[in-house]
Amino acid sequence: MPITLRDVWGIDDPEDYKVHFARNNGDVEPLEVWARSADEWRGWQEYRPKRNEFNRERIFALMQFYHETDVWLFGGVFRVVERRPDAYQVELTDELAGFQGRLKLRTSYRGRHTRPRLEAQYDQFEVAEILREPYSGTPFPGLSSINVSFDELETIVKNERSEWKAALEHVSGIYVVADTRLDRLYVGAAYGEGGVWSRWSNYVSSGDAGNVELREVIGGAGLDYCRRHFRLALVETLLAAAPDEAIAARETYWKEVLLSRGTRGLNRN
Repeated sequence: MPITLRDVWGIDDPEDYKVHFARNNGDVEPLEVWARSADEWRGWQEYRPKRNEFNRERIFALMQFYHETDVWLFGGVFRVVERRPDAYQVELTDELAGFQGRLKLRTSYRGRHTRPRLEAQYDQFEVAEILREPYSGTPFPGLSSINVSFDELETIVKNERSEWKAALEHVSGIYVVADTRLDRLYVGAAYGEGGVWSRWSNYVSSGDAGNVELREVIGGAGLDYCRRHFRLALVETLLAAAPDEAIAARETYWKEVLLSRGTRGLNRN
């Protein structure tokens, strides 16, 4: 028999709550937002559309667990402190505090309305899983299978996911930055102290990691552009002790294979 939300959180007053089904807003995944910044996640609850949709005292906040179909991760219960014309002011409560970032719920809800009444959804939620630790980023898939959005990478680096860091800081490698808006590739090499982890951490900090080509593409949009359009993949790993000239040769090889120079790509040389 399925375990329902009511089984783990029995309340008598669902009419006091709105559900927030937070979905990709065209820029970022709310799941990654929650994992990297509590302030940014609170801002998602404070956004006010033209209609006063958070017109109840409390918000049962969920984020789409986009790795799995029909699964949502619990992101806290917020209390609406103030309703201003252009925004809400909210505060995180201690309701279900131990389940924040851990309770995964399954529901077939696919309505366009992202802020429905809780009583209409309450008995539809099934407990899919309770994570041992709060979600802190995409699990490490192995060196040969790394292909992540900038949004995912930002969460991984900011949370210093140990399995990612342990694997990437001890290898050099050739990687690709794909711009999904332009449909063009940039091929780069990561070597030296800290290996791939250090190089990719530079991307998270600046967006372009010092690459003139990428800086021009990003323009004034900064990290917002990267979150919307960049993906990073590791196409080849080498021993950290590999000579610089050997790594440069492999970088050149992949530039030729992937046609990343000239008008087809984002490499200038």
